[in-house]
Amino acid sequence: MITIADRVKSLPAYVFSEFQRKKAELEKEGVDVIDLGIGAPDLPTPDFVYERLVLEAKNPDNHRYSPYSGCSEFKEAVAEFYKKQYAVDLDPDTEVLALIGSKEGIVNLFQAVLNPGDAVFVPDPGYPVYQKGVLLAGGESILLPLNEEKGYIPEFGRISKRNKQRAKLLMLNYPSNPLGATVELNTFREAATFSKNNKILLASDAAYNLITFDGYKAPSVLQVPDAKDYAVEFGSLSKSFNMAGWRIGYVVGNKHVIQALATLKSNIDSSQFLAVQKAAATALKSDLFAVKEHNAIYQERMEKLYTALNELGISTEKTRGTIFLWAKVPTGFTANSFANKLLEEAGVIVTPGTAFGPSGEGYIRIALTVSKERLDEVVRRLRELRLKEESW
Repeated sequence: MITIADRVKSLPAYVFSEFQRKKAELEKEGVDVIDLGIGAPDLPTPDFVYERLVLEAKNPDNHRYSPYSGCSEFKEAVAEFYKKQYAVDLDPDTEVLALIGSKEGIVNLFQAVLNPGDAVFVPDPGYPVYQKGVLLAGGESILLPLNEEKGYIPEFGRISKRNKQRAKLLMLNYPSNPLGATVELNTFREAATFSKNNKILLASDAAYNLITFDGYKAPSVLQVPDAKDYAVEFGSLSKSFNMAGWRIGYVVGNKHVIQALATLKSNIDSSQFLAVQKAAATALKSDLFAVKEHNAIYQERMEKLYTALNELGISTEKTRGTIFLWAKVPTGFTANSFANKLLEEAGVIVTPGTAFGPSGEGYIRIALTVSKERLDEVVRRLRELRLKEESW
C-alpha cells in the first residue's frame, strides 16, 4: 500500500484552494460569483515589463539554466532598488537571493534555519503559509496575537521568558496580509532590539511594501542600524507590479542566512527562468510610475468599499497599504457563518478571519481585486441582504 508522509497528512488543504473549489461548483450552477477572497491582483503587468520578457524570451542564451542564486542583473537591480527606496546598501553577490516568489522563499527559510522542535513567533492573524511552513520544517509556531486596540503591533513586553528562550525566529509582515495594518520604522526598531537581545532571527515579509496610499511609505527592516546582523527581508513583484503568475521575488539581508537558503535551494530548484528575472530587473529599476498608477486604482476601490461597508453595518477602517480591507462581521455572526452567508446568498466570496489564526474570529478579509463596477454589484447584493435589520 502507498503511504503518505505524516507531515503531509496533518497538513490541511490550503484555505484559498478550497474557496476556488467552491467557486467552481457555484459557477457550474450558473451563479455569478464575485471573488473577493484570494488576493490575486487583477490589473495588468506594466507594458514595459512584459515587453522586456518577450525580448529576452527570444534570446537563446536565456534558455539555459540560471545561476542558482539568480542572475547578476536581477540581484543588482534588487540592490539598486534598496539603495534608492531605503538608502540601504546591499552586496548583490552575498546579500541578495532570487526566489521563485516570496512564498517559496519563506517556506524554504524555515527548512534552512529550523531544527525539529525549534519554535517560531508568527503573527496572529497572519498569512497562513507561515504556520504551514513551520509545520513542514518540523518546528512549532508560537502565535503572536495582534489586536486592533494596539494597532496590530506586537506586544513584545508580554512575551514570556520561556517562549523567548524557545524561539529561533520572529516573523513579521507589514503592510500586513490580512490586516492591512501598517507601521513606522520605530516598530521595526523595537522588533530588532527584541531579536538581538534574545538571539532570534528576524524575518520581514514585505510583499506589499510598494502598495501604499495617501503618501505613506512603508519602511524596510533593513533601515534599522546593523539590522543585517540578525535580519532578512522578503520581497515580491507579484503585488506591486501585478506579476503574481510570473513567480519572482527575492530575499535580502544577513549573508549567512542567505547562504544557507541558497544552499538549500540549489538542491531543490534551479532558480527562475532568466527572461523572467531580467524583466523583473527592468521593473525594479523603473521610476515606479506604473506602481503609483495602480495604487491610485486600489485606493479608489478601498475608499468606495470602506464607505459602503460601514453604511451597511460592517465595520472597517481605511488602510494605508495592501489590497485588503479587514472588516468586523455584524452582530450575531461568526467569521465562518458570515462568509458562508455572503457566498450562499449573495454569491460573494470573502475570507473568514479564522483562516489567518484564532485572533481572526469575528472578522473577514476582503480583497480589492475587482473593478469598481463589480464592487458596485457587491454593494448592491449586500444591501439586498438587509444585514443591519438581521443583526438586530
